Amino acid sequence: MRLTYQADYALRLLMFLALRRDERSSIREAAERYGVSENHLMKVTQRLAALGFIDAQRGRGGGIKLARMPASISLGAVVRAMEPDFALVECMGEDNTCPISSACSLRGILDEARGAFLDVLDRYTLADVMERPRKLQALLGMQA
Repeated sequence: MRLTYQADYALRLLMFLALRRDERSSIREAAERYGVSENHLMKVTQRLAALGFIDAQRGRGGGIKLARMPASISLGAVVRAMEPDFALVECMGEDNTCPISSACSLRGILDEARGAFLDVLDRYTLADVMERPRKLQALLGMQA
């Protein structure tokens, strides 16, 4: 299983903003620090803002920052919100045409595995991944 770029970038952007604390940042700065597409990060930012994870303001004095404390942002909630589809195999999706799905137990097993994956993410928050802020800042070329 692999997360989409939306979930990956969302987690990275939230970490970046947690390092900035209450300071507003730009999407451009975050994209440059991570070496990722500014356009992709813009889409992720819009979704995170709509979901209430970040506060985004346009114009002079604008920018983005966390809307909540890192300890209140569940990694599981972020991944669920950003992943468009958790259908690991065809039979888990709406357009299932697999001829053996009515007699196959694979769907139930994979559904259990997906649930376990999300259960683990639910046990952690953004604060949990921010245990080494100075090292993260150094790796991103940010001033401590």
